[in-house]
Amino acid sequence: LPAGSGFAGFRFQESRLADQQKKDWRSNDWVAFLGASYFRAIGDLYQYGLSARGIAIDVAQADKAEEFPDFTQFFFEPSAPGSDTVVVYALLDGPSVTGAYKFTMQRGSGVTMEVDKSLFLRRDVKRLGLAPATSMYWFSETVKGTGVDWRPEVHDSDGLAIWRGNGEHVWRPLNNPPRTMASAFADSNLRGFGLCQRDRNFDHYQDGVMYERRPSLWVEPLDGWGDGEVQLIEIKTDDEIHDNIVAMWVPKAPATAGSAYRLRYRLYWQGDQPFASPLARCVATRLGNGGQPGQPRPTNVRKFMVEFKGAPLQALPFGTRPEAVLESSRGSFSYVFTEPVPNGVAGHWRAQFDLTVDGDEPVELRLFLRDKGQALSETWLFQYHPFKTSSVY
Repeated sequence: LPAGSGFAGFRFQESRLADQQKKDWRSNDWVAFLGASYFRAIGDLYQYGLSARGIAIDVAQADKAEEFPDFTQFFFEPSAPGSDTVVVYALLDGPSVTGAYKFTMQRGSGVTMEVDKSLFLRRDVKRLGLAPATSMYWFSETVKGTGVDWRPEVHDSDGLAIWRGNGEHVWRPLNNPPRTMASAFADSNLRGFGLCQRDRNFDHYQDGVMYERRPSLWVEPLDGWGDGEVQLIEIKTDDEIHDNIVAMWVPKAPATAGSAYRLRYRLYWQGDQPFASPLARCVATRLGNGGQPGQPRPTNVRKFMVEFKGAPLQALPFGTRPEAVLESSRGSFSYVFTEPVPNGVAGHWRAQFDLTVDGDEPVELRLFLRDKGQALSETWLFQYHPFKTSSVY
């Protein structure tokens, strides 16, 4: 295109052969590539939300600025008549990296993309993020500042899900931390990870921008990725206009100049995880003042209510209470017990505990439910930043 043409990216519209009353092709697109190496797609709830990137270079490195390589050229492969698949090739270029990509994108229930890419490093990179996803999390039912906003929750994603190489399913609720945080989840031969939007209740958002319809994005490695880490970057924000969450795969081996990478993976833009655990899943994390109602509340005690729902809990014999298995990087637990959530929904339980901790350094928490030595739920991980609760009175 000629210089100054105003070209910024491209998008694919819905089919002109589909039901036009449901999805008018002129006003409904299903994938968009726009800016640097960013791209995104709608899920099966017909709504855009979080974005993916071709690569992430030195995100949240204290001693250097993040680098944003560009997709500099695109090539489109003609589709066969009646096909629901499109193929796009892209060239990537930046000061530290160059590369080539092939995107095979299918519009079905949601959008599925197979990504095949080759990367070549020109410089050393301290944090090389592969298959990165970028999202926004301001606040949810977990923690919300008093009077900060009229809506109950504001986020494109509410948690990071990981399917580890050993088969464990992990759920890590997102934070809006007091300072930029980088969390690493080491693994070998990772099965998948994703930034997910689990809460689908409009009443929990009360907003016409349809946060309850934002897609989840799941990354499935198609080749063995070996040793590395799923890294989660959380950046403090005071508004919904900032993308402050990044999740990505970071190889264990140092990313040095001259290194080459060949990677294949599949992206699922859907309302839910494509490979959900058969165990009960976490559906809410709530924080409050610790201690007992009617008694003075200690300032260094925080109460946690973690809700799980699923078939293994529904199948518990009458009168059986699952055990809450807890671990903490520091501090001590008290008032630990489990109970069914009193809403009449079978298989909906919550674990309650108080955490006593001094100082303001973050605390890493781990929890799952079990019965007779058998896990009943996925593993809940949480990074707690101790804070004092202010009163509106």
